[in-house]
Amino acid sequence: MDLGIAGRSALVCASSKGLGLACAVALAREGVAVTMTARGKDALEAAARQIRDATGAAVTTVAGDITTPQGRALALAACPNPDILVTNAGGPKPGDFREWSRDDWIAAVDANMLTPIELIKATVDGMMARGFGRIVNITSGAVKAPIDILGLSNGARSGLTGFVAGLARSTVARNVTINNLLPGPFETERLFATAAAAAAANGGGKSAEQILAARRAANPAGRFGTPAEFGDACAWLCSAQAGFVTGQNLLMDGGAYPGTF
Repeated sequence: MDLGIAGRSALVCASSKGLGLACAVALAREGVAVTMTARGKDALEAAARQIRDATGAAVTTVAGDITTPQGRALALAACPNPDILVTNAGGPKPGDFREWSRDDWIAAVDANMLTPIELIKATVDGMMARGFGRIVNITSGAVKAPIDILGLSNGARSGLTGFVAGLARSTVARNVTINNLLPGPFETERLFATAAAAAAANGGGKSAEQILAARRAANPAGRFGTPAEFGDACAWLCSAQAGFVTGQNLLMDGGAYPGTF
């Protein structure tokens, strides 16, 4: 399917690796000019070269922390009028809520709720004026099925979800949609690092490989998702054909969530 977005421009946050990179790749393959952000310059430049070589798309890089005002200013200076915005930021630390300070909560809300809102605020009016816009927020499957040790993420991302639910209904008449992508377990560095940390905390009872094998077996799909699958889903939500889809939370977890709604 031709997604009808060739020639459009996209700002894709935290896209030097993992799911953000997968979204940038999928959009570039559709002929979108992509501006990528990440904190690490070397990894970002390597990812950009990979995309240029694979797709021939125009790729601009902005090294900076998107969760800071300075980082957002740099990104928006490089791509001031995006047709497509993909927000993304690393999740906050796991743990026991009894050990989290006010500063921990503020940092989580700032990165995973307020940063996407600030980026939306900076771009949505221009999208509406031009008559096209696609905003996709990468959140977490924990929004749908909260995980006890991810309380910081549960709270901050759920706040973003509620905000989007209200705003998305006021922009769609101008062909600007806002949706959330909720990843479950995907084959990313973060997943493997989490398994390694769990193994270390387990005192050698189970290796990281054993923990990962058990998680794969427990998923109805019998595997983890691939970043490419996630990127393709993002590209479709950004497509011309997806103009009637807004305010939705697309859960991608291999069927792990057992509910109907």
